Amino acid sequence: MASKYDGLARIIIQNVGGKSNVISLTHCITRLRFKLKDESKANTEILKNTDGIVTVMKSGGQYQVVIGNHVPDVYEVVCKIGGFGEDSQGSDGEKPEKHQKLFSALIDTISGVFQPILGVFCATGLIKGILAILTFTGVLTAESGTYQLLYAVADGFFYYLPVILGYTASKKFGLNPFTGIALGCALVYPKVVALTSKDVMEVLFAGSMFESNIYATFMKIPVIMPKSGYPSSVVPIILAVYVASKIEKFWKRVIPDVIKNFLVPTLTLMIAAPLTFVVVGPLANSIAAVIGYLTQAAYNASPVLEGAIVGAFWQVLVIFGLHWGLVPVYIMNLNTQGFDSFMQPYFAASFAQTAVVMAVMFKTKDKNLKSLCIPATISGIFGVTEPAIYGISLPKKKPFIISCVAASIGGAIIGAGNVKKYMSGALGIFGFPAYINPANNDTSSIPWVAAGVIVAMVIAFAACFILYRDEETRKVSN
Repeated sequence: MASKYDGLARIIIQNVGGKSNVISLTHCITRLRFKLKDESKANTEILKNTDGIVTVMKSGGQYQVVIGNHVPDVYEVVCKIGGFGEDSQGSDGEKPEKHQKLFSALIDTISGVFQPILGVFCATGLIKGILAILTFTGVLTAESGTYQLLYAVADGFFYYLPVILGYTASKKFGLNPFTGIALGCALVYPKVVALTSKDVMEVLFAGSMFESNIYATFMKIPVIMPKSGYPSSVVPIILAVYVASKIEKFWKRVIPDVIKNFLVPTLTLMIAAPLTFVVVGPLANSIAAVIGYLTQAAYNASPVLEGAIVGAFWQVLVIFGLHWGLVPVYIMNLNTQGFDSFMQPYFAASFAQTAVVMAVMFKTKDKNLKSLCIPATISGIFGVTEPAIYGISLPKKKPFIISCVAASIGGAIIGAGNVKKYMSGALGIFGFPAYINPANNDTSSIPWVAAGVIVAMVIAFAACFILYRDEETRKVSN
């Protein structure tokens, strides 16, 4: 049966240079993310002017076609017509003509690993937030069966994150996905986690950020583990899968085809698993310790300044897809501290962006522009701001600048309140419950978050309503 997106899908495939120019294709909340062999073959202006496409961005080694909230439906049709598989990888193994720069490669890797799980990651956080509200209001108790069953799916996803990332990282690095899952399972295996409850054999670098406990040995080599083990961890499994992918490629070259199916994963796991616990895990913990120390130091130096900077530049990072670089920091903070403060000033940004679009909607006499503002406002309320950014505020320039200034002020307020987020919450208005501490129902962060959001929205709406003129639209379009 033909889809209403068939025509759009064919236009996209044709103007990214055709099927043969596509190395891989994934999608996030609003964008199709292509990796192309030759970006010069893509017809960017044609795509930008196609109905159903908001804009086109080139960032992090990806050619990003911004669609909107219905991107999963468009992605499905593009894959069907183009013959691309799920999280499609080119079958010919060709690489882009130019090697990616280190920073671009890092962002591409992080986004590729986390994009597939983002929807469910937000969903499980939202469930946690709902449970926090229900226990705070006395509707449920933490001991009730209803709470326990719902909390199992919400917290279980986060607890077994290494297993899930073992799969997505394997898809990114070209490792057998089930080998990556096996490594993730080893990290959260109950008897391995239980090692951290035993007596510590020795403490290395005591009193420093690199303090590490030795709980066991492997062939007389110390096994260093974090105090809470590896559940919910991020960096160790990603590095482990990367190392395992190199090991697997070696065995695939030297082992005869007749025994590859079982011998390649056997030898890969026998080498990669011990390396993960003896070398990769401790290295990842050290990296995480440094990142955590630096982010906390920046926050401690001036929470207000840090909040203002994050709030001001969050939407700029979103435009280029660079906000993915902060996601691992956020998850690491949740894992090690039980909360995150560093990234939270971002929360005011989507509301400031939504407010300027609302102002344009009320102020403009252009019916077409008004019709664009309505769905962009609805999306923005729920935390998805790309339609607002690319369709309205960025082309008009002044509304975008106003939203960044307003978000900076709201972010400074959130920073001043030492706001803590305790779970991987959903976006927009559904994100508020994530600021309730589920351990003791502490809601002290909520007033500060609300204040930051309200102030950002009021400033953004008022300034844009006063300063916006329809004449600007005609000047830009000429």
